[in-house]
Amino acid sequence: MKKILAIASLHFMIYCSCGENNNNNKQAEQSADSAIGKILIYDATASNAIDSSATIDIIAKGYTWSEGPVWIADKQMLLFSDVPENKVYQWTENDSAKLYLTPSGYTGSVKRIGGEDGANGLTLDRKGQLLLCQSGNRQIARMNANLSSPQPSFTVLAANYNGKKFNSPNDLVTDSKNNIYFTDPIYGLPQREKDSTRELAIEGVYKIDTGGKLSLLIDSIQRPNGIALSNDEKTLYVASSADKNPKWYAYNLDDKGNIKSGGVLLDGTDLMSRATVKQGGDGFKIDQYGNIFAAGPDGVNIISPAGKLIGLIKVFNRKTSNCAFNENKSVLFITADDVVLRIKLHK
Repeated sequence: MKKILAIASLHFMIYCSCGENNNNNKQAEQSADSAIGKILIYDATASNAIDSSATIDIIAKGYTWSEGPVWIADKQMLLFSDVPENKVYQWTENDSAKLYLTPSGYTGSVKRIGGEDGANGLTLDRKGQLLLCQSGNRQIARMNANLSSPQPSFTVLAANYNGKKFNSPNDLVTDSKNNIYFTDPIYGLPQREKDSTRELAIEGVYKIDTGGKLSLLIDSIQRPNGIALSNDEKTLYVASSADKNPKWYAYNLDDKGNIKSGGVLLDGTDLMSRATVKQGGDGFKIDQYGNIFAAGPDGVNIISPAGKLIGLIKVFNRKTSNCAFNENKSVLFITADDVVLRIKLHK
């Protein structure tokens, strides 16, 4: 077990802006002097990434399962999904969280029983258009309307591989050339791996190139989930949310964005065994130093580019789904079960 160099365990003031949904079964109602989490530093290098005394704020709450945060810099706006509710919300500093888009991921007329209907991962393409992993529709799509006037009208970018419908696209990332990388686990299917509508035997990692051509990059990762690119776009990172043996992978890319080599960056099995809140690797983002801020066991694990766990933003009593930075990576937003959190990383 790594020696802890410094631990900050603070009682944080909580700033709340309620979302539209009110889930009475969650443990979201906390008094103003209670703690939502704490920051742990395992290696001195983590101090470059986050201040150990940084404050964690709740900025929105009351969701069924918050996910897919993306920061819209020119509007100073955060978008995030409530996946089971088939909705996307927006939050700004000067306003409470409010409904932005519905439906977001399933546009069918017949209500599905179970599964994850809404959009999951969200990102922007190089033109600033919103891309969505539409879990319910089982496709990657682009919202046709501009960000200021959202409409549930979409252009399908990819819906099947070799004629077989995707499982449920989960997370995605774009590079500077506008290549799109995404994961396709079985989480959105009502019966998951046993679902009668499942067509693909694999859970893949895919790329849509700038010409719209789809290619399968990886078919060997169990439950591929979060995905991101290194700052120089030479490394593709993928998280596995396998129940017992979660892992983070790193793959070297060639100039065309195809995989040359790679493998396990960090095996999270030991993290899972020690965790209070047990979950596999979920969504993540890369900071300016190349560190991976990765949702997983006990909160947001901070992993160095070399695969060393250097810190943890521990979130109490909740599973953590994903995170996003603002434009200069001085603020981190975290989606965790029924709430959305904000951390100003340095004073």
